[in-house]
Amino acid sequence: MNAIKLLPDLLISQISAGEVIGRPASALKELLENSVDAGATEITVQLFQGGIKLIRIADNGTGISRDDLPLALTRHATSKINTLEDLQKVASLGFRGEALASIAAVSRLTLTSRGAGEKHAWQIQTKDRHLSSPEPAALASGTTVEIHDLYFNTPARRKFLKTEATEYAHCDEAFKRIALSRADIGFTLQHNGTIRRYLRPADARLRIAAMLGDEFAQTSVFVDERAADLRLWGASALPNYSRSSRDNQYFFVNGRFVRDKLITHALREAYRDILHPDRHPAFALFLEMNADGVDVNVHPTKTEVKFRDSRALHQFIFHTINKALASPQLVSAASISPSPDQVPGNRSRAAIAPFSAYARQRVIPLAPQIMPDAPPALPGMVAQPQAFYQTLFGTGTESSVDSMAAAIVDEKQEIPPLGFALGQLLGIYILSQNDRGLLIVDMHAAHERILYEKLKSALDNHKLSMQPLLIPATFQADSLDIATVEESSAVLCELGFEISVFSPTMLVVRAVPATLKDADVIKLAHDVVSEIREFGASQALTSRRNELLSTMACHGAVRANRMLTIPEMNALLREMEATARSGQCNHGRPTWFEISLADLDKMFMRGR
Repeated sequence: MNAIKLLPDLLISQISAGEVIGRPASALKELLENSVDAGATEITVQLFQGGIKLIRIADNGTGISRDDLPLALTRHATSKINTLEDLQKVASLGFRGEALASIAAVSRLTLTSRGAGEKHAWQIQTKDRHLSSPEPAALASGTTVEIHDLYFNTPARRKFLKTEATEYAHCDEAFKRIALSRADIGFTLQHNGTIRRYLRPADARLRIAAMLGDEFAQTSVFVDERAADLRLWGASALPNYSRSSRDNQYFFVNGRFVRDKLITHALREAYRDILHPDRHPAFALFLEMNADGVDVNVHPTKTEVKFRDSRALHQFIFHTINKALASPQLVSAASISPSPDQVPGNRSRAAIAPFSAYARQRVIPLAPQIMPDAPPALPGMVAQPQAFYQTLFGTGTESSVDSMAAAIVDEKQEIPPLGFALGQLLGIYILSQNDRGLLIVDMHAAHERILYEKLKSALDNHKLSMQPLLIPATFQADSLDIATVEESSAVLCELGFEISVFSPTMLVVRAVPATLKDADVIKLAHDVVSEIREFGASQALTSRRNELLSTMACHGAVRANRMLTIPEMNALLREMEATARSGQCNHGRPTWFEISLADLDKMFMRGR
């Protein structure tokens, strides 16, 4: 008697179902993909008990002829590919011919379909592990698939299913992915007799907003970029919409939802400069490319892919998203402005007076030398020399009330996105007013981003100028720091530093980057040397370059408890408007928030 035997077809299908059909959501995904491949323009999904009791999908696609119905439930039978060449350039979502056979092996399945040109529909069922003969049925067009009692004949697998609410949540996620990928198709989702989602064919932007929410749509940038045979389009959320998990990350390749490490890394790198390490970006992005440039036959679930030119694709995705996020964010995602219909007293947006219509309050000069009779500054406040800020922001050192008032623009002048400064709060925040309301700016975080972008640009263009120190600064150093400086002099020079060995235990700083000449020279030099010492000179200008420049920018940025004049505050606001990624500091934290006039009205109960 032979020890090795051929397995029965039913058992083979049941084994396959364990991999392809892990839960009701997996069956729903496969059936939705079949409906999309059939050219359906309307798809209706009905679920009971989270899809465990019933999954019913009806579409108006091309349908299946009577003679093909038995083949549709046979393993490895498909109409989508015929040869190896077809497999290497698959354009359809399904192609393996496993899904329906696997589902039929672990459920009670009914398939009803009406092929083009047929007088009526035909129906086939799985009964007692056997297929029935096709029978006449009533159906206007397309195909309807009903799956009853999933895993009824494999109780060991059925017991691993979760609660009804959990299984429905997974089904809803599978539905959401397909609906996002095809905005031109209408979808309806019902659960336990209640319509949960009703989507009409729409523009891609409207479909993204319908599936991911208005907040995502309002705090994202739309991307559409082409290069050779590649096109990347969709919506990528600004950092302020970042999530604590990866729940709102949708990436499609030729309409197929995929999870790929290469793509994930490219997107993470694009967000690295502006996203906090503990947060995750949100996006709905669609990549279109030649079908022969991607291999989708990697895993039965078809969510894993391999790219033929992965390096070029990585660079394309990274640069496209990085470019989109680099635009100065003039509308903060951190705004907490309600919609116009939420304005107290039913005041519409148009009814809110523009900025110029409000009475201009006289500027209160903050510098002590301007107001000699003013009360002393708060504890910890330090009046920085005006020359420091003249160099920092390129502004003058007006010291009279008249010159300070000159900072207030003519009422006819258009209000900049970040408005005009009103004053300084506790030496940390700048208060500004624009035509929407009040802005609160973290001056250190904002200036840190400005310096960081300037340093990056200067280093990329090899224009990082060096400022010699009138009096060289010396500091204590151990033997490893001494060795680091001796070995990395070229790297330090490229970064704008001239640091040399002064003695066996001391280093001397003779020049620093001109942008950072007013920073704490010793602390700046010490931190840069420590960074190079820890990670090596070879990485200082490659993989660790941005981290090193971020450290340098942090040292050069204006510190808390520094008193700024109104012109200096406005200069900082104007630089923010012209700086890429100015909505976040180098560590991914927001640099400013906006409180709308309507929100302030609500706080003071105006209009009630």
